[in-house]
Amino acid sequence: MSNLVSKEWLLEQMQSEASKISIVDVRFRTGTEEQGIEAYKRGHLPGAVFIDLKNDLADSPGKHGGRSPLPSPERLAERFGKLGMTRDVPVIVYDDDLRPEAARLWWILRYLGHQHVYILDGGYAGWKAAGYPQSSDITEATSRKFEVDIQHNWLADVNEVGQKLNQAGVILLDSRDWQQYAGKTAPLDPVAGHIPGALHAFWKDGLHEDGRLKDSLEQQKRFGYISPDDEVIVYCGSGLSACPNVLALQEAGFHKVKLYAGSWSDWISYEGNPIATSETS
Repeated sequence: MSNLVSKEWLLEQMQSEASKISIVDVRFRTGTEEQGIEAYKRGHLPGAVFIDLKNDLADSPGKHGGRSPLPSPERLAERFGKLGMTRDVPVIVYDDDLRPEAARLWWILRYLGHQHVYILDGGYAGWKAAGYPQSSDITEATSRKFEVDIQHNWLADVNEVGQKLNQAGVILLDSRDWQQYAGKTAPLDPVAGHIPGALHAFWKDGLHEDGRLKDSLEQQKRFGYISPDDEVIVYCGSGLSACPNVLALQEAGFHKVKLYAGSWSDWISYEGNPIATSETS
């Protein structure tokens, strides 16, 4: 089954008394941290709870771990449980369209062992454009226990990446734009470049202009240079914009895919880690 659901399917589930689903709004914009919660207060899918990217899905930066460190499983489970989420109830996540925030939450839930997590195709923008129901009521969730079952094959750390550089059968994908990959710019990091041997796959290339994810055949064509037997490790600047690529690879049928959660900002925090540019890759 796809990791995405249509607005038509979701509306049908919401109207069914027999259906049990959790809906999560994860709208967020870097630099305008209050925009997400304010947008939620103005209008959201009925019954949706709000999760804040900065406060709920990332820890405060330290010496290592990157700009958006992955919180501990215990902290994540506590937060998800307070929002009424459990692993036996399907979760639908959405942003305005398909941005890194929705994919980040999708990935985190899959990493924690939730097998039924889906992203709303077209996001809130598509839902609103269709004239579907909206609400400005703040959803009061019933607290539940979120049980964790860590899926280690979804996550890579700096040591694993370092050990697998240039290893046969391992593909390292950089999800940032070309200028950052090539070492021309580093708007948020003190060092420019990429991890040696990494191939470039800008995350936005997996989307249509309206923000919807391209279908599985288009993703297979996009990643045609990858073998089904390859292990793929995906990174970006801080573990956010790599998540849409992890999603796209899953949609294309690749299942040996890991997120390097610390990504480039973690890699460069270790003195001695090699760095490449487009000329030296």
